[in-house]
Amino acid sequence: MTFAERCGVHGAPREAAVREVLERVRGAGVDLVRIAWCDVHGVLRGKTLVASALERALHDGIGFVSTLMLKDSADRTALPVFERGGTAALPGFGQANNLLLLPDPASFSLLPWAPGNGWLRAEPFFTDGTPVPLDTRGVLQRALARLADAGFTMMCGLEVEFHVYRLRGDAAHVDPMLAAWPGPAPAVDLIHPGYALLSEAGFDAAEDALRIVKQTADGLGLPLSSLEVEFGPSQLEAVFDATDALTAADNMVRFRNGVRMALRRAGYHATFMCRPPFPNIMSSGWHLHQSLLRRTDGRNAFMRDAPAPGSGPLDAAHTLTDTGEHYLAGLLAHARSMAVLCTPTTNGFARFRPNALAPQSVLWGRDNRGAMLRVLGGPGDGATRIENRLGEPAANPYLYIASQVFAGLDGVARGLRAPPATESPYGSEAERLPAGLADALAAMRADPVMVDGIGPGLAHVFTRIKESELARHAEAPDGDEFMRREYFGRI
Repeated sequence: MTFAERCGVHGAPREAAVREVLERVRGAGVDLVRIAWCDVHGVLRGKTLVASALERALHDGIGFVSTLMLKDSADRTALPVFERGGTAALPGFGQANNLLLLPDPASFSLLPWAPGNGWLRAEPFFTDGTPVPLDTRGVLQRALARLADAGFTMMCGLEVEFHVYRLRGDAAHVDPMLAAWPGPAPAVDLIHPGYALLSEAGFDAAEDALRIVKQTADGLGLPLSSLEVEFGPSQLEAVFDATDALTAADNMVRFRNGVRMALRRAGYHATFMCRPPFPNIMSSGWHLHQSLLRRTDGRNAFMRDAPAPGSGPLDAAHTLTDTGEHYLAGLLAHARSMAVLCTPTTNGFARFRPNALAPQSVLWGRDNRGAMLRVLGGPGDGATRIENRLGEPAANPYLYIASQVFAGLDGVARGLRAPPATESPYGSEAERLPAGLADALAAMRADPVMVDGIGPGLAHVFTRIKESELARHAEAPDGDEFMRREYFGRI
């Protein structure tokens, strides 16, 4: 019996998919295949196989060290794996033991920026064939299964801001005297000066880089809709058509990973950190559009045919169905505890400031870009949706989207009602979002909906990882240099 069979995932359809992948590899002249898995930070990791080793890996998996699931943002193992009891809260972990990655043949693609390279997404398993509960894609899959049990599917659209710079000098040269843990960030120049939102001249200046972004997205089969020059220096935005939630999360992981590698080969540096450590920078956000569809008929579960009797424009019931209002209220009720899953770095919380097109308080608004939650659409509009503006582009997509499901479903289950929409998102006395990573982490740990949702084991690991990051940030003699090495050069 193969390992895939022991895991309970292999049968005739998967075997047919395996045969198809092997044929595609031969036909395309692929000699290297990257087997990738998404870590808790949303970064792809894995191993690269020669083509002749692929068939065995598809049936029996490939080993990888379990500490990869316990790394902080500088790649330091955040739990004492070699101490007695150091991983007692994590059955199956300890002593840097082996886990297995099992590739999904249905995920195969060719990498448009790397000729001769194929790619497969993989799922981590324990050696006994059981899934590893710390896998963040699995967390989202479990969240979506809960949603299905409640009678819904989820659609998500992505608006992703990020920064692209031109690499300065010989980017391949890294002075070994500057090596540290983590390593030095690259020296860069701007590709556009900023402060000319949606300027055609700005787009023209950035077009070479933007064309690489487009070609990468197209080559990966991603539903890219538009590319825009954002307000800040060297800041850009990519907008994607709506897809089902799991596909949206997969797309975000592959977009970030692919764009960074493709641009680096062309002499650019892309970063998805919120606030690159330079003067006069503008923060980047990741705005997540979401709606639920009824499983029975595919109808948008947030869309009203007409406003509720007696409601006004500031009432949720004027725009949203009862289900939509309950979901909105759930997002508000758990806003502080979901914040660390949407903005998981010490860098990202500086974005929450007045009049910055970013949220500051736990509020919703009707087409209001200063509110945390922006409700769009209206009666009869099949695109009626809620936009969450809480996230940063460095967030793990699976945890970001899963947190919405946990919060929204709790609101639906409890029949929560939303307060009136804000017309003053920065002047309100409403509850504030967490002031920093430590505050946000404490809020998550205190919320059983979030802890039970992602799982106690992952909550434990995530907490230890973020505490490690906070400690190193507090001890850093130069905060900007910490940001450069920890985030700018790595995410």
